[in-house]
Amino acid sequence: MRATVSRKVYFNSSHRLHNSSWSDEKNIEIFGKCNNKYYHGHNYTLIVKVIGNIDSESGFVIDMKLLKHIITEYVINRFDHKNLNIEVEEFKQLNPTMENIAMVIWNILRKELDRDLDIIIKLHETENNCVEYPLL
Repeated sequence: MRATVSRKVYFNSSHRLHNSSWSDEKNIEIFGKCNNKYYHGHNYTLIVKVIGNIDSESGFVIDMKLLKHIITEYVINRFDHKNLNIEVEEFKQLNPTMENIAMVIWNILRKELDRDLDIIIKLHETENNCVEYPLL
């Protein structure tokens, strides 16, 4: 029997949406205020959904204490109160859009969680804007 469990966490980060191969005018046209050269920040809400078989002995899909530890160690400690463009290696060459942030988080967690588990990342950048990655 399969089930989905979720863990919700919060982190704060700043970033700048910018494509260095575009002109300043095009960056402003496409990214607007998010292209501010002094950066801007968000209070992110991250929901990590883990899908898998319910273990017959423990009754868990995953031990939630373990999931909390992995998310804290590998995501929150790397992203919280950081300038993503400057302080997070993946975003030195990758535009830190909410889509790319979700993809990077998925890639980080994929390395840390059992391959028998499916993972879905839901990232709220604002109250009104969110992304889910990947589409299963």
